[in-house]
Amino acid sequence: MASTFFGLNIGQTGLYTYQSALDTTAHNITNAETEGYSRQVMSQQASKALPVNSTYGMAGTGVSVAGVNQQRDDYFDVKYWKNNTIYGEYSTKSYYMTEIENYFNDVSVDGFTTTYNSLNDSLQELQKNPSSLTVRTQVINYAKSLTEYFNSVAVDMNSIQDECNFEIRNQVDQINSTSSQIAALTQQINTLEVNGGIANDLRDQRALRVDELSKLANITVTEKTVGTAGGLTSYVVKMNGGSLVDGNKSYKLSVVPRSEKINQNDIDGLYDIEWENGQKFDSYNKNMGGSLQALFEVRDGNNQFNLTGTVSANSGDNFVTMTDTNINCVEKMNIPEDGKITVGNRDYAYTGFEVTTDEATGKFVYTFELQDQLTADAEEAVSSIGKAIDYKGVPYYMSKLNEFTRTYAKAFNDIERKGVDLNGAAGTDLFTATSKLSGEEYTFGPLEDSEDYSYYDFTTFNSQTGGYYSEPEANKPLYGSYYFMTASNFTINSAMLEDTSLMTTSTNEVDGSESNDIVDELIALKSNKELFDNGAPDGYYQTLIAEVGIDTDKANTFSDSQNNILDSIKNQRLSISGVDVDEEAMSLVRYQNAYNLSAKVITVMNEIYDKLINEMGV
Repeated sequence: MASTFFGLNIGQTGLYTYQSALDTTAHNITNAETEGYSRQVMSQQASKALPVNSTYGMAGTGVSVAGVNQQRDDYFDVKYWKNNTIYGEYSTKSYYMTEIENYFNDVSVDGFTTTYNSLNDSLQELQKNPSSLTVRTQVINYAKSLTEYFNSVAVDMNSIQDECNFEIRNQVDQINSTSSQIAALTQQINTLEVNGGIANDLRDQRALRVDELSKLANITVTEKTVGTAGGLTSYVVKMNGGSLVDGNKSYKLSVVPRSEKINQNDIDGLYDIEWENGQKFDSYNKNMGGSLQALFEVRDGNNQFNLTGTVSANSGDNFVTMTDTNINCVEKMNIPEDGKITVGNRDYAYTGFEVTTDEATGKFVYTFELQDQLTADAEEAVSSIGKAIDYKGVPYYMSKLNEFTRTYAKAFNDIERKGVDLNGAAGTDLFTATSKLSGEEYTFGPLEDSEDYSYYDFTTFNSQTGGYYSEPEANKPLYGSYYFMTASNFTINSAMLEDTSLMTTSTNEVDGSESNDIVDELIALKSNKELFDNGAPDGYYQTLIAEVGIDTDKANTFSDSQNNILDSIKNQRLSISGVDVDEEAMSLVRYQNAYNLSAKVITVMNEIYDKLINEMGV
C-alpha cells in the first residue's frame, strides 16, 4: 500500500522526467548547426504501478525516463553513402576534365588552329618566293611554334597526372586517418554502452567519419550485436574487398612508387596502393568508386587501348616474343622503353624491347628482354603492357598528341627528304625530337655514311636506339623510329634553325632555287584526308578537341545531376535526423509547462500535508 506521503514522490518523478526532457531539448537546440548531429528524443513511460488492498486495484507511481534515442534511419545512411560515392567520382572527374579542356582550349592566340594556320600561310608565301631566306626563316619559326605548342600541352598533361598522383597519396592518408578515428570511436562506444550507457553523440561522430570515407571510395558498413547480453557491438567497415575497420582495429593502406612505367609518357614515381598487411589492393576495380577511382582513371586511363598479344616461351628464358599484337603502327605505340610486362598472371620487368614486322601478316612482333628469367612455361599465354582502363585519361590524350606529331612530322620529313637544299645537298628532317637522356636530336632516316638518301623506313628498331641495348657510336647521330618522337620532345632540327638554306623547296637541282614542287606537296598536306583516320591534320586535331569537350561536358553533367540527387537524399535524411529549431522551441514550452505542473503537484501535496499534520492536531 502507498504511504501517506506518496503524492510527493509522484510529483518528484515528474520534475526529474521533465527536467531530462528540457535538457535533451536544450541539447538539440545547441547542436542545431553541428554537422552530423542527429536529433535526440527522450522517451518516457508510466512508472511501475503498486498493488493496493482496495477495490481499485493498482496505484500509479508517476513517470520515468525510458531512454534518450537518436532519430536516425539506417536506410537513408546507406543510401547517402552509396550516392556520395558516385558523386565523389563524378565531381573529381569534372574537376580534372575541366582542367584538360582548358589546356586544349583552341580559342587562345597560341592555340593549335592559329599556330597551324600560320605555318601553312608561311608555306603559301614560300611557294611564291622559294629562294627567299627570309620566308624560309618564317616557315621554320612557325614550325617551331607548332612544336612548342605540343610541348606545352604535354607539360600540362604531365602536370595533371602529377596532381592526380599527389592527390592519391593525400586520399590514402585521409582514409588511414579516418579509419583510425572510426576504430577509436568504436572502442569508446563499446566501453560506454557495455556498462548500460548511451553513446548517441559518439555514434554521430562515427557516422560522420563514414560519410567522409564514402566520398573517397565505395564502403560497406556492418554492425552486429556481440553475445546475448547486449551493449557490445561488432562494427566493420570494408573498402575494395578489404577491411578498413574491424571493431577497435584499423588496417592501413600505403602508397608505393612504381619502379617501372606503364605508358611511355608517364611521369616518374606514380603511386600504386597496397595494404600494409600484404593483402593485394586492386586500384582499377570498377567497384571501388568514389574520388579515388576517378583519380586513377584520370591519371592512367587509356580508353582500353594498351598493348596486348600472345607469348610462347620456356621457363628460364630471358627473352619473350609477343605476337598477334593489337598495336601495329609506330604512330600509336606508347609503351615505355623499359617497364613491366605481364605474362600469364605474373609481372616481369623488361630492360628493353625490339620490334620487327612479320612479312606474312604485316603485324609487329615484339621481343622483350627480361630483367629476370621466366619462372614458368608460357604456351600461347596472354600478355600485356599495363591494363585496359575504360576511361579517357591523361595517357589517352597523350597518345593522341603523340600520334599527331609522329604522323605529321613523318609526312612532312618524307617530303623534305625528297628534295635538295640551296647547297645542292639531299634534304633532311625539319621536325625531329631530342633524347631525354643525352639531349641529342634523333635522325629519322639513314645514317651519315649511307649512300641512300631516300627516307629509310625502319621496320626493325629497339627501344635503346642502336645495337641491342647498346649505346650508339660517339661519332654517329642518334637514329631510330618515330616511336622516339613524342609531344614532349617534339622539336625542330637545330641545324636548319641555324642555316635556313638546308630547307628544300625542289626535287630538281637543275631547275634552280625558284622551283617549288616540294613546297606544293607540303601545302597539300593540309588537305590530305588520307593522312589520319579522322581526315586531314586540322580535322584530326579538331576532332580531338571536340572529344575533350564532350568528355568534359559529360563529367560536368553527371556531377551536377548526382549532386542534385545527393541533396535530395540529404534532405530525406535530415527530415528524420535533423533538428528543427521551431519544433524544439515548442517542445521547450511544452516541457516547461509539464515541469511547472509537476511542481504544482508538490505544492498542493505540501498544503495537504500541512493541513493534515499541523492543523488537525489536538
